[in-house]
Amino acid sequence: MHQTFDVAKASRKVLSQFLENYTLEQLNKMAPGFNNNLIWNIAHIVVTQQRLVYKFSGVPMIISDELFDKYKGGTKPIQDVTQAEVGEIRSLLFETINQTEVDFNNEIFKNYQEYTTSIGLAIKNIEDALSFNNYHEALHMGVIMSIRKFI
Repeated sequence: MHQTFDVAKASRKVLSQFLENYTLEQLNKMAPGFNNNLIWNIAHIVVTQQRLVYKFSGVPMIISDELFDKYKGGTKPIQDVTQAEVGEIRSLLFETINQTEVDFNNEIFKNYQEYTTSIGLAIKNIEDALSFNNYHEALHMGVIMSIRKFI
């Protein structure tokens, strides 16, 4: 599982560079043909990891319910985020992965509510969830790379 966490941390480092190198206006901009923006995709990645790992394990999520509701699957940006929100999301990029690794090593994810993803893949345990999460992050990284060409 060490490699799985290394991949997640590398992904989060790339995502954090978008938060550091793009203006608030660019992060919030809706590119033509897209129904979301850079910051929504980054926050959605954080929220989805929490859902896949914590929520389906019956363990309280690290993030707030408000953040979860704002960026969960099926949502879209309804208003621009503030610089303070960007800072919170930047912090959560690393806090959530680091805490997940600690919690995984402490074996707190004992139970898992099986979940079938939108691509038909059954996630049966925490290891499956962590592996699928890296796939999900890569998928949204591709969207982010596409959006950046239009802003």
